[in-house]
Amino acid sequence: MQAHVSIILPVHNAEPWLDECLRSVLQQDFEGTMELSVFNDASKDKSGAIIEKWRVKLEDSGVHVIIGGHDSLSPRGVGYSKNQAVAQSSGSYLCFLDSDDVMMPQRVRLQHQAAVQHPSSIVGCRVRRDPPNSTERYTRWINQLTPEQLLTQGVPEDLLFFYEHLRKGGGVVRVDQSLLLYRYHPRAATHSVLETTIWTHRVRFLEEQALPRWAAFTIWNAGKQGRRLYRSLTAASQRKVVAFCDVDENKIRKGFYCHEDSQERPKPRIPILHFRAARPPFVICVKLDLTGGAFEDNLRSLHLQEGQDFLHFS
Repeated sequence: MQAHVSIILPVHNAEPWLDECLRSVLQQDFEGTMELSVFNDASKDKSGAIIEKWRVKLEDSGVHVIIGGHDSLSPRGVGYSKNQAVAQSSGSYLCFLDSDDVMMPQRVRLQHQAAVQHPSSIVGCRVRRDPPNSTERYTRWINQLTPEQLLTQGVPEDLLFFYEHLRKGGGVVRVDQSLLLYRYHPRAATHSVLETTIWTHRVRFLEEQALPRWAAFTIWNAGKQGRRLYRSLTAASQRKVVAFCDVDENKIRKGFYCHEDSQERPKPRIPILHFRAARPPFVICVKLDLTGGAFEDNLRSLHLQEGQDFLHFS
């Protein structure tokens, strides 16, 4: 029988966390039909035995369990494992779960309700971190994103899937309850993605989805991140940059940024202005929640509309 919701669980050497993860599947209060689709990606620890132990408990409680996997010498990666778990599943809705995370009992029920109301959207939720003091600023940031910022600022681990979903006209919504305990540890899959890879995809998406709407724009941050963004843009996008802006008097006093690696002659010299002298739209390369509210106050003082007059790239 086809399940209404399939929980998609990729597993690789997850022995320390798997019991708690699978217990959280058993404790879901969702009343529809539910299955667990596990793909074991060449685990060399006791993950396989733990999965088999919980298969019996889950199926006794009415949750059908599908187990796939391989025992090659090396894993094929979390993306491959998720795709295999999806391929072997039967659910009308997919609920993705990492093997080192824990779901709150209401997660599937509440996110399923949101998915029914927003059938073309990816459904997220607020999260808690374990340990609680790890990545505090990041956790606070993702939990406070507005509905509009979910589209412009969200940086999910599955970046290519997320961007392709948006390209096809899909949306993003969030259940504003903490439904997931998100563990932070050195072996987490997130750490395996190169920062430069994520940066490159984000820049391309910015150029594809946002910059075509603007004939010219200002980069807010004349420091390292702002200059890095400028250098990462295509030549056509660079020509749209009319200024950098900042609050640092030393940068402003310098007067301009010269792109020394440019093939153009003369080399581009981009003015550096105080933010109040600069004109929107802005691409903001200032990380939020790092200046004691000073940056946020400056931005609010301009009475701009996010998405139209500015967007964040930070």
